[in-house]
Amino acid sequence: MSAKEVISPVNIKARKEIGIRPGDTVRVSQKILEKGKTRLQAFEGLVLMVKHGTEAGATFTVRKVASGVGVEKTFPLYSPMIDKIEVIKRSKVRRAKLYHIREKAAKEIRRSMRNAFAIGTSTGSDIGEKEKAVADAAEAVRVAEETAKAEAEAKAAEEAAKAEVPAEEPKEETKE
Repeated sequence: MSAKEVISPVNIKARKEIGIRPGDTVRVSQKILEKGKTRLQAFEGLVLMVKHGTEAGATFTVRKVASGVGVEKTFPLYSPMIDKIEVIKRSKVRRAKLYHIREKAAKEIRRSMRNAFAIGTSTGSDIGEKEKAVADAAEAVRVAEETAKAEAEAKAAEEAAKAEVPAEEPKEETKE
């Protein structure tokens, strides 16, 4: 058995095909657990580095400036806590690791990325796909129930027609 099937709550094929590279501006929707509820929090910024390509332990680091302070987060590519990854903008860069961005000002970064162009690729929401599958299953059950009900009514009408004795012709009343 040379090929192994991987069971994962994450759409691995879609995450591989997104092709995150240094220089991309991405929006990562991360699942946050608060008081027993799950909410999505977006983290949008510049990808500084991608480590380990698309293998199982792949990670990517995203940097953004929030309230004048630079914030970096490292995300595992196949983490089930990541709901969706959207590549907003792709820029041509000449380095695999953009550590020098940490020292540069935001204006200078924008100026250096003149070759940027907008792309609209996304992995899609894992939650949305599951909700759609549940809705499709519920619709299939509803259609099956309606079909069964219609068939039962047709069968009952047919049996009633067979069981019905032919009606006798009305007799003429005689006057006495």
